[in-house]
Amino acid sequence: METRLQRAAHLLDVPHLVVFTGAGMSKDSGLDTFRDADGVWSRNAPEDYASPEGFRRNPRAVWRWYLERRKQILAAEPNAGHKAVAALEQLLPRVTVITQNIDGLHQRAGSRRVLELHGSVHRYKCSKNCRGVPTLTPTPELDQTEPLPCPYCGALTRPDVVWFGELLPAEVWEAAIREISACEAVLVIGTSGQVEPAASLVWRARDRGKSLVEINPAPTLINGIAEVVLPGTAAEMTPALLAALVALHAAD
Repeated sequence: METRLQRAAHLLDVPHLVVFTGAGMSKDSGLDTFRDADGVWSRNAPEDYASPEGFRRNPRAVWRWYLERRKQILAAEPNAGHKAVAALEQLLPRVTVITQNIDGLHQRAGSRRVLELHGSVHRYKCSKNCRGVPTLTPTPELDQTEPLPCPYCGALTRPDVVWFGELLPAEVWEAAIREISACEAVLVIGTSGQVEPAASLVWRARDRGKSLVEINPAPTLINGIAEVVLPGTAAEMTPALLAALVALHAAD
């Protein structure tokens, strides 16, 4: 493992690093993943709680479900993996986090350049985007159990997250493509590589000759294209990788 960590550190010691993260990044903060056998979608039907159709059928249920998610997320703390990703900014000239997560834990850990592909549970918007995409509205209090109307048009408001069947926010997606194109290496942490189009960014990086390092405790679709795979959780392996990079810099 030591040799593997050292090789990964050499690959990631670049002027511009992209860190691409999924739900496994936040698992050690006590937040469930989505697609694991015990994940969120094993207990809740995504078409009921994460689709425009589900929201139209039962807006109150969806609203309350996301309030509970927000409460869980606000009670969680960034884990050692989040903190190690943030600390990479002290070693490398440019670090960009591209995340599929909606929890905001990267920002709370101190990461300054974060692109949220799937939105944020901490933001709300008009369900009709009456003043442009997105039309952001005030974030409700956690005791607000009834859906609030948009202050501009009266339509119901909803979390500013990407649901099944919806497009990723164009501005964020285009920025992510630019970052993948400009970087020299990508560190992939805690994602199965199954959720599209987000996962296509990893293959785009591979096709453009970027170095790829993966951290994940389980086999993934990315294993076969990563130059180094570090088996373990985000909270275990990311700090170890950070330490290897610190040692590399100390030896220079």
